[in-house]
Amino acid sequence: MKIANPLYDVVFRYLMQDNQAAKLVISHIIGQQIEALEFGFADLSHRLPDGGLTVLRLEFLAKIVQLDGSQQQVIIELQKAKQYLSDQIFYTDQDRQLGNATPLVSIYILSHKLEHIDCPITHVKYDCYDPATKENIKQKEEFIESLIHNCYIIQVQRLKQSHQNKLEQLLSIFDQSYVTEESRHFLDLPEDRYDEELWPVIQCLQKASVAEEICEEMDLEDEFIAEQANLGVG
Repeated sequence: MKIANPLYDVVFRYLMQDNQAAKLVISHIIGQQIEALEFGFADLSHRLPDGGLTVLRLEFLAKIVQLDGSQQQVIIELQKAKQYLSDQIFYTDQDRQLGNATPLVSIYILSHKLEHIDCPITHVKYDCYDPATKENIKQKEEFIESLIHNCYIIQVQRLKQSHQNKLEQLLSIFDQSYVTEESRHFLDLPEDRYDEELWPVIQCLQKASVAEEICEEMDLEDEFIAEQANLGVG
């Protein structure tokens, strides 16, 4: 089945502006139920100092359900780079638009491989310790949670066609081994690989694949990358 390639900024933005699809993508990545999700901000303007490629950043306000049934409001930040880029161009906490007092969860989608980590999805989790006793502090403090945050790193080139769990099944929408002979704008996914729960994501990308405006914007992205390559940038 043919879908638009979500490594393209225009396609990924289209997907994540579909509330049902965005909730499915984010909830599977962070492993928590999302009660409510509100799209807050999108930015494509951040560039390397020498004029290199952009990073797409999206921010959401989310209410997530905790293990004890309580709800917590967090900022979900997604950053996606289509080509290898220096870590200097990723956004930092100082760039956040939705407020610094709310806990943050960051998701990085990388098209290049990290040097030492070969698993496709990495969860970086921060803990608090008493430096005198080395004891892990379990209690939560709103002030501390506003300062540090969990993050998830997805390496697109590490994705495999054999899926270990539902998250890897979902993330196969980024697997470039499914690129069609027709064009790298599209992926041809096997229909029997996806649970019914994930179909809203697939259907959204199928709609994007036949949207004339989105296809034209993918052409523009290709032209931009070609121009940067000719200039020796990126």
